[in-house]
Amino acid sequence: MNGIADLPAALPPAPARVVGADGQPALGRFAGALQGCDWERLARPHARSGLWRRLHNKRWHYVALATERIFCAVAIVDLGWMSSCFGYAFDRGDGDMLANFSEDGLPGRLSVAVADGPGGSSRFRRRATHIEIGPDALTLRCPWLQIEARFGPAPAPPLLATGLIRGGSVHATQKSGGLPLTGEVRTWREEYRLDGGVASFDLSNGLLARETAWRWASAHALDVGFNLQAGYFGASENAVWLDGALYPLGPARFIVDRKDVLAPWHIFTEDDCLDLIFTPDAARRENRDLKIAASRYVQPLGTFSGWVRGTPEQPKRSIERLAGVTEDHFARW
Repeated sequence: MNGIADLPAALPPAPARVVGADGQPALGRFAGALQGCDWERLARPHARSGLWRRLHNKRWHYVALATERIFCAVAIVDLGWMSSCFGYAFDRGDGDMLANFSEDGLPGRLSVAVADGPGGSSRFRRRATHIEIGPDALTLRCPWLQIEARFGPAPAPPLLATGLIRGGSVHATQKSGGLPLTGEVRTWREEYRLDGGVASFDLSNGLLARETAWRWASAHALDVGFNLQAGYFGASENAVWLDGALYPLGPARFIVDRKDVLAPWHIFTEDDCLDLIFTPDAARRENRDLKIAASRYVQPLGTFSGWVRGTPEQPKRSIERLAGVTEDHFARW
């Protein structure tokens, strides 16, 4: 499913649940919203014990907010045995990182919850940090940053990608295209209106391997956007949104200087449907070693320029300074 020759011209509609009545996962790329994963219903050869699922089920809900003046990202992560969140706000005009925080939480649905699908809600609550992500809204309250954002309705369907994971079992991820954005961000320096901006989300739920690594790129306007990944999930979630249509893309290649991730990145797909230069403006970094677990993470934020298209037969669509992120992440979890 990750090769170039087997890419369909259009994606089939998303199933309501990833696991079918026969206990087998629906594998592939789909257009539309997912309602749930139900990993406990998996049958052989994908079934795992309850303890194994507890240790290997990783879930996260990530939202990006972009305007001409500011770029924000917020995430809630549930690792099963612990939880965490992070958020940042970057002033695109003067290059100032206005807020950049992360916080660990306890496992259990009283303090953290990650939605099963885009119609659900996610939350993180610990001490003075409260985050709520709903189907069309994000609220964040913490000592360093406050966000009240509303987004949608979507001009294009979200992508649902499901696939098998080497060393794990099954993974599902839901990615949105660009969503109309309104609201406000409040920082120590000033308030920023979000009206007229663009939001996007990444909602993922999988039974992943003990060690997982990936590179990722995502950027969106209302009429064009893309999601790219290279690593543990192959090309399964690679897609481009163009004028309300969703197209699958082939394997992505990331050319980056890992000693200097703030140098330009060259990103392209093997199906000749995307070729971009990413110019970072700043980066969020976090390296942690908890002995039983570790994470090496960097998420540069900046702009993409180049071209995209839905199929090799289509004309190239020019991209000029489209705000978004890349990511280089290794986790032992």
